[in-house]
Amino acid sequence: MVSDIKLMKSVLSKNAALALLMSVSWVILGTGVRAQATENEGLPAVFKGVGIYEKLGERIPINLLFNDEEGRQVALNQYFDGDRPVILNFVYHNCPMLCSVLLESFTKSLRDMEWTPGAQFDILTVSFSATETPDLASVQKARYLETLGRSEAASGWHFLTGTEENIFALADAVGFGFKWMEETQEFAHPAALIFLDGEGKVTRYIHGMNYPPLDLRKALVEASEGRVGTSIDRILMYCYRYDPLANSYVLHAMNVMKAGGALTLLILGLGLFIFWR
Repeated sequence: MVSDIKLMKSVLSKNAALALLMSVSWVILGTGVRAQATENEGLPAVFKGVGIYEKLGERIPINLLFNDEEGRQVALNQYFDGDRPVILNFVYHNCPMLCSVLLESFTKSLRDMEWTPGAQFDILTVSFSATETPDLASVQKARYLETLGRSEAASGWHFLTGTEENIFALADAVGFGFKWMEETQEFAHPAALIFLDGEGKVTRYIHGMNYPPLDLRKALVEASEGRVGTSIDRILMYCYRYDPLANSYVLHAMNVMKAGGALTLLILGLGLFIFWR
């Protein structure tokens, strides 16, 4: 009897420790620490394969089939028109912590932007749990559209579910590594937004759960190669570069100096022209 009690305490202690480890690691994975192609540096062995393996320049298989929030079977290619960029994010709607925080933060950033899904860009929110259904996706879509406060965004924000095979194919194409944890009956996964051009090519990752609206706008301008946005946006993209260490767009000193020099020459030339006239 005593030995059974000790064994039970040992099992409970082990599960509690694992749950705590998962919670801490979720926070680490959700704040931008990226797995490398060789190993998950600094993370426990149980999380091997979990993280973001950046595949910039790679194209996703846009012929993959999923179900939209209405239960209709759709091919990814219908969301890519060759011009308008797409933001892809992976979630699972029964996630006890990270995914709801990610979607709330993302929706808040969208609310602070002038641009609207369906107009300047599209969003694909894909569940990586093959057990989740279009009915659940529909409920989630309604929830976050209400938070966004723009009914017109319904045509541009798509909540997709699919088979395990197609989910893994899409996740592998963009380097999104996740893993089912039998001990806790939950997924371990990273958090990131993945930006795609109008043909499905990966152009940028923004990691973690904090998405400044200006960074979203810059990433969309970059993904569209300047087709989305104003002339000022294109000028700003010349002066800014994405810094992986900062997980943000920062001023590119050399280009700022070049732009400043060009502006100085322009002003000087204009002044001389007026003087000569």
